[in-house]
Amino acid sequence: MPGPKDLDPSSSPRALLGAELRHAREKSGLSQEELGARLFVSGSFIGQLESGTRRMQPEYARLLDDVLGTEDFFRRNCGVSAKSSYPTHFAEAVEAESRAVSIKQYTPTLIPGLLQSSGYARALFRAYEPTAPKEKVDESVADRIARGRLLDHPTTPMLWTVLDEAALRRKVSSPQVMAEALRHIAALVRRHRIIMQVLPFSAGEVGSLVSGIKLMYFSDSAPFAYVEGVGMGHLTDDPPTVTRHELTFDLVRAGALSPRESLVLIESVAQDYEHGEPHP
Repeated sequence: MPGPKDLDPSSSPRALLGAELRHAREKSGLSQEELGARLFVSGSFIGQLESGTRRMQPEYARLLDDVLGTEDFFRRNCGVSAKSSYPTHFAEAVEAESRAVSIKQYTPTLIPGLLQSSGYARALFRAYEPTAPKEKVDESVADRIARGRLLDHPTTPMLWTVLDEAALRRKVSSPQVMAEALRHIAALVRRHRIIMQVLPFSAGEVGSLVSGIKLMYFSDSAPFAYVEGVGMGHLTDDPPTVTRHELTFDLVRAGALSPRESLVLIESVAQDYEHGEPHP
């Protein structure tokens, strides 16, 4: 694994906490593994805190202050680094996503957040919270589109997505919204910015047809796997769990159309939406 990268403590509260944690740990003469053992976590977990990949939770801040003799520094400051416009169960995953050098994702029923157009995202948020004020929906849409700007960088992260055909065929809002959403994905493919495959209905029972999978890889820490449900999500770096999700992703990818065939299908379905309803 590459050595830890130097963080600019002024770049964010989390970078400051990470830099201070590394300084306090080294001052105490502890390795990441030794400090992790005292907190009943892995050495890689400590490395993720130091690199800013993982959010520092209050329970770990308290233990770090006790073990490292930093009085209440981490307790006082971890709340600032935890502020986010995203729900608690999703915030850490979004932050990890922003630091990843490579992301692999499969989604079974909907276009994933990083690839959504504004109209598509707005329809989903309105369906999820039908009584929410317009201002709240507007804010959620803005946050989602801001996430997608991660792909404005020409090469990083490398995003490999497998999209179930159901996500193409499920009409969200209107044919016009769906056409725009699929054209947006096709444009990213044609810019060679993402690798996209479609898992067709004809593939049958492959891999994971129940829940989505997101795998995130980093230059200086272990990979994460993230799975979510309604109002909940779980982010883990447990090696056996990550390995199991990697196998599942590989099985799904093996059953998918090639990238070239997938692009043809996406653009064909988009054209159908532009001229009416696509046939299932």
